[in-house]
Amino acid sequence: MKITWLGHSGFRIEISDQVLLIDPWLEGNPAFPEGREKEATEGASAIFLTHGHGDHASSTLPVARDTDAMIYCIHELSLILGAEGAQVTGFGKGGTITLGDGEKTVSVTMVNAVHSSSIDYKDGAPLYAGQPAGFMISGEGHTIYVSGDTDIMADMEWFADLHQPDIGILCAGGHYTMDMKRTAYVCQKFFDFKTVIPCHWGTFPLLAQSCDELVYALKEGVVKVPEVLKPIEI
Repeated sequence: MKITWLGHSGFRIEISDQVLLIDPWLEGNPAFPEGREKEATEGASAIFLTHGHGDHASSTLPVARDTDAMIYCIHELSLILGAEGAQVTGFGKGGTITLGDGEKTVSVTMVNAVHSSSIDYKDGAPLYAGQPAGFMISGEGHTIYVSGDTDIMADMEWFADLHQPDIGILCAGGHYTMDMKRTAYVCQKFFDFKTVIPCHWGTFPLLAQSCDELVYALKEGVVKVPEVLKPIEI
């Protein structure tokens, strides 16, 4: 398995025979190097969106057109993107998408997140885009919890019990989401992650610019501070 950060909350996850893009915000992302878009998206088999905000979803349509990948997201957002001509499948919290066949199957279950969601990157007033979400991605004997943008939730206790994720891709930048301290608390209180990859940090001045607080709070070696376009191999 390879997990590659695309800056901010964007990820490329190569798992089994699938290449999943999570919130692939490329154009306008100050953390993503211009001209390396193909490197990020090549071979993509599916795109998963946690919510509609521009720093997560605004590159989705061009990426989907370039890769011919199906977009998966919450129902209301799927209607908006479908009206733009995208290949999109809407589903809801508790629903599971299964990709691939046989031993190489990957399952993606939508779970709750506490945030907001709108199309805020077009002219005019923001357009309601359904509720925000996270994902549990299972394959290759691992389960990845992609938190999406969220604060701490009591739901995380049963997430851990039901899904038993060993890898956490967790927002940690503060101001709009959990900060490093709160993300560390989540890891200590609810989960038994073997690997934690922080995201939604460093992109804007309002966000945390370092992951040191999270690194020092958890066991040595658990936190993998990502670098853009440098794969983390699990």
